[in-house]
Amino acid sequence: MRNSNIYLEHANITVNDLQEAINFFQTAFPHFKIRGGENETREWVHFGDDNTYIAINQAQYSELKRDKNYGKIGINHIGFVVEDVEEIANNLLKAGYKRDFPKEVEQFRIRDYFADADGNQFEFVQYLSELPEERNSYNKQVSV
Repeated sequence: MRNSNIYLEHANITVNDLQEAINFFQTAFPHFKIRGGENETREWVHFGDDNTYIAINQAQYSELKRDKNYGKIGINHIGFVVEDVEEIANNLLKAGYKRDFPKEVEQFRIRDYFADADGNQFEFVQYLSELPEERNSYNKQVSV
Protein backbone atom coordinates (compact mmCIF):
# COMPACT_ATOMS: atom_id res chain seq x y z
CA MET A 1 0.00 0.00 0.00
CA ARG A 2 1.41 3.39 -0.99
CA ASN A 3 1.02 6.08 1.62
CA SER A 4 1.98 9.16 -0.42
CA ASN A 5 -1.69 9.98 -1.10
CA ILE A 6 -2.81 9.89 2.53
CA TYR A 7 -3.95 13.19 4.03
CA LEU A 8 -6.41 14.29 6.69
CA GLU A 9 -9.63 15.16 4.89
CA HIS A 10 -11.49 16.57 7.88
CA ALA A 11 -11.81 16.85 11.61
CA ASN A 12 -15.19 16.69 13.34
CA ILE A 13 -15.78 18.89 16.39
CA THR A 14 -18.77 19.85 18.53
CA VAL A 15 -19.02 23.43 19.78
CA ASN A 16 -21.20 25.58 22.04
CA ASP A 17 -21.77 28.22 19.35
CA LEU A 18 -21.77 27.12 15.72
CA GLN A 19 -21.55 30.65 14.31
CA GLU A 20 -18.64 31.55 16.60
CA ALA A 21 -16.75 28.45 15.43
CA ILE A 22 -17.39 29.43 11.80
CA ASN A 23 -16.05 32.92 12.61
CA PHE A 24 -12.85 31.44 14.09
CA PHE A 25 -12.12 29.30 11.04
CA GLN A 26 -13.19 32.05 8.62
CA THR A 27 -10.68 34.36 10.32
CA ALA A 28 -7.89 31.80 10.05
CA PHE A 29 -8.82 30.64 6.53
CA PRO A 30 -10.70 33.38 4.64
CA HIS A 31 -11.07 31.16 1.57
CA PHE A 32 -13.07 28.50 3.49
CA LYS A 33 -16.79 28.30 2.68
CA ILE A 34 -19.74 26.31 3.94
CA ARG A 35 -19.76 23.16 1.79
CA GLY A 36 -23.00 21.80 3.21
CA GLY A 37 -24.84 21.13 6.39
CA GLU A 38 -27.94 20.92 8.53
CA ASN A 39 -30.54 18.23 8.46
CA GLU A 40 -33.72 17.42 10.31
CA THR A 41 -31.91 15.93 13.31
CA ARG A 42 -29.15 18.42 14.13
CA GLU A 43 -27.42 21.69 13.23
CA TRP A 44 -24.00 21.27 11.60
CA VAL A 45 -21.82 22.46 8.72
CA HIS A 46 -18.88 21.25 6.70
CA PHE A 47 -16.65 24.31 6.50
CA GLY A 48 -13.61 24.27 4.23
CA ASP A 49 -12.37 24.18 0.66
CA ASP A 50 -12.34 21.55 -2.08
CA ASN A 51 -9.72 19.44 -0.29
CA THR A 52 -10.19 19.75 3.45
CA TYR A 53 -12.82 20.87 5.91
CA ILE A 54 -13.91 21.00 9.52
CA ALA A 55 -17.20 19.29 10.36
CA ILE A 56 -18.67 21.58 13.02
CA ASN A 57 -21.62 20.41 15.11
CA GLN A 58 -23.80 22.55 17.37
CA ALA A 59 -23.76 21.04 20.88
CA GLN A 60 -27.12 19.84 22.10
CA TYR A 61 -26.07 19.82 25.75
CA SER A 62 -24.17 22.49 27.62
CA GLU A 63 -21.30 21.02 29.63
CA LEU A 64 -18.18 22.43 31.21
CA LYS A 65 -15.11 22.72 29.03
CA ARG A 66 -12.74 19.80 29.36
CA ASP A 67 -9.38 20.25 31.01
CA LYS A 68 -6.55 20.66 28.54
CA ASN A 69 -4.04 18.18 29.84
CA TYR A 70 -1.69 16.17 27.62
CA GLY A 71 -1.59 13.51 30.35
CA LYS A 72 -5.29 12.66 29.93
CA ILE A 73 -7.01 10.73 27.15
CA GLY A 74 -8.44 12.90 24.35
CA ILE A 75 -7.50 15.01 21.37
CA ASN A 76 -5.05 17.75 22.36
CA HIS A 77 -5.01 19.86 19.20
CA ILE A 78 -5.52 19.76 15.45
CA GLY A 79 -2.68 21.00 13.23
CA PHE A 80 -2.89 22.77 9.88
CA VAL A 81 0.00 23.26 7.45
CA VAL A 82 -0.23 26.83 6.16
CA GLU A 83 1.71 29.06 3.77
CA ASP A 84 1.92 32.11 6.04
CA VAL A 85 1.56 31.48 9.77
CA GLU A 86 2.18 35.18 10.54
CA GLU A 87 -0.82 36.28 8.47
CA ILE A 88 -3.10 33.78 10.18
CA ALA A 89 -1.81 34.74 13.63
CA ASN A 90 -2.29 38.45 12.91
CA ASN A 91 -5.85 37.87 11.65
CA LEU A 92 -6.75 35.83 14.73
CA LEU A 93 -5.15 38.33 17.13
CA LYS A 94 -6.95 41.27 15.45
CA ALA A 95 -10.25 39.37 15.82
CA GLY A 96 -9.62 38.99 19.57
CA TYR A 97 -8.45 35.37 19.71
CA LYS A 98 -5.55 34.58 21.99
CA ARG A 99 -2.45 32.46 21.59
CA ASP A 100 -2.91 29.23 23.50
CA PHE A 101 0.79 28.37 23.62
CA PRO A 102 3.91 30.42 22.90
CA LYS A 103 4.82 30.78 19.23
CA GLU A 104 7.70 28.49 18.26
CA VAL A 105 10.20 29.60 15.61
CA GLU A 106 12.54 26.79 14.68
CA GLN A 107 15.12 26.29 11.95
CA PHE A 108 12.75 24.55 9.52
CA ARG A 109 9.29 25.55 10.74
CA ILE A 110 7.22 28.13 12.58
CA ARG A 111 4.36 26.98 14.79
CA ASP A 112 1.64 29.04 16.42
CA TYR A 113 -1.25 27.79 18.58
CA PHE A 114 -4.66 29.39 19.07
CA ALA A 115 -7.82 28.34 20.90
CA ASP A 116 -11.36 28.86 19.72
CA ALA A 117 -14.14 30.10 22.02
CA ASP A 118 -14.63 26.56 23.41
CA GLY A 119 -10.96 26.13 24.27
CA ASN A 120 -10.20 23.75 21.39
CA GLN A 121 -6.55 24.24 20.43
CA PHE A 122 -5.37 24.51 16.82
CA GLU A 123 -1.78 24.51 15.63
CA PHE A 124 -0.79 26.41 12.49
CA VAL A 125 2.59 25.31 11.11
CA GLN A 126 4.58 26.87 8.28
CA TYR A 127 7.42 24.78 6.95
CA LEU A 128 10.56 26.64 5.89
CA SER A 129 11.98 23.74 3.88
CA GLU A 130 10.72 21.42 1.17
CA LEU A 131 13.08 18.64 2.27
CA PRO A 132 11.26 15.95 4.31
CA GLU A 133 14.29 15.30 6.51
CA GLU A 134 14.35 18.99 7.49
CA ARG A 135 10.57 19.42 7.78
CA ASN A 136 10.43 16.35 10.02
CA SER A 137 13.50 17.25 12.09
CA TYR A 138 12.97 17.12 15.83
CA ASN A 139 16.11 19.06 16.68
CA LYS A 140 14.78 22.27 18.20
CA GLN A 141 17.29 24.65 16.64
CA VAL A 142 15.75 28.05 17.08
CA SER A 143 15.90 30.37 14.11
CA VAL A 144 17.01 33.97 14.61
